[in-house]
Amino acid sequence: MTARLPVSARRPAAIAFVAMLIISLLAASTWRAPAAAATRFKLNPTIRMALPTMSTGTHQALVVSGAGAQQRNALIPLSGGALAQMAGFSAISAQSAQYATALKCMTQAIYYEAANEPVSGKRAVAQVVLNRLKHPAYPNSVCGVVYEGANARVCQFSFTCDGSLLRAPAARQWAQSRQVAEAALAGSVMEEVGSATNYHADYVLPRWAFTLGKITKIGAHIFYRLPGSVGNAAVFGDRWGGVEAIPTLDMNRLRRALEAEEALVPVEETLVPGLTVVADVKDRHADADVGGRLDTTRGWTLSIPDPQQLSAGYSAAISGQAGTAAEIAGEPHPEANAER
Repeated sequence: MTARLPVSARRPAAIAFVAMLIISLLAASTWRAPAAAATRFKLNPTIRMALPTMSTGTHQALVVSGAGAQQRNALIPLSGGALAQMAGFSAISAQSAQYATALKCMTQAIYYEAANEPVSGKRAVAQVVLNRLKHPAYPNSVCGVVYEGANARVCQFSFTCDGSLLRAPAARQWAQSRQVAEAALAGSVMEEVGSATNYHADYVLPRWAFTLGKITKIGAHIFYRLPGSVGNAAVFGDRWGGVEAIPTLDMNRLRRALEAEEALVPVEETLVPGLTVVADVKDRHADADVGGRLDTTRGWTLSIPDPQQLSAGYSAAISGQAGTAAEIAGEPHPEANAER
């Protein structure tokens, strides 16, 4: 015979069990393992391996660049289908110690990637950063996303490794970028790019452009989503990691990259005023003095008229000079028409 507890003894135990059950249900409804989305959706192995090399800049495998790239990019069809509806991001309190760092990273990304783009282009870049933050294939912080690969062979956002950070930002464009960054961190959503996680400028065509889904073009940037179900809004469920930090950068690498870029910029030759020859360091005359060096290819010679003859021969000299200038310009001499 099994002994049974009296009712008065069983009641507290039952109440405790119900309370624990309620707490468990509430916890289950509010807590989600950070890697839950990653276990439900698997990236194509080829795409996963290629993600680290999908940069926004030119330091990657390109099919073509320049005008040819713009033509080829235009031929890539849009992926089609409805755009994913992305939720706003406001997980970082403006009063938290992490907000200032996150805001700096977001502002840098917007400025160095889209300083001269329209506001819509700036918002689109910010949306890509936040989309990546919430996708299990990328870091779960603003700075982690922006500086991913900064010290690797290929960085995700080109400004973090091409030396651009060594250039002081322009005040007006920086202020505009900061405003867009603040709005993005407060929950603003750029609906036109949907679940885009990648973009590149239209003057380059990276090889990875053919492996993702093309969404739209805003300003000079073309935006893409990950292919298949891993690009759906349901996958973007990762939470902010709670820590924002800018990694230590290889400053020597940045300086070398900037010097290499500046070495590719052609130096415009400055002509001496009035001449078609380039100024030389050995010239010994003022910049406005054209008498120091003559363009000998024109057959010109320096001639100073005699003061005694200046008044009498002034008209003839002017007429002769006008005729010479007309001939140089490829125009007929005024007297040529009179003889015909």
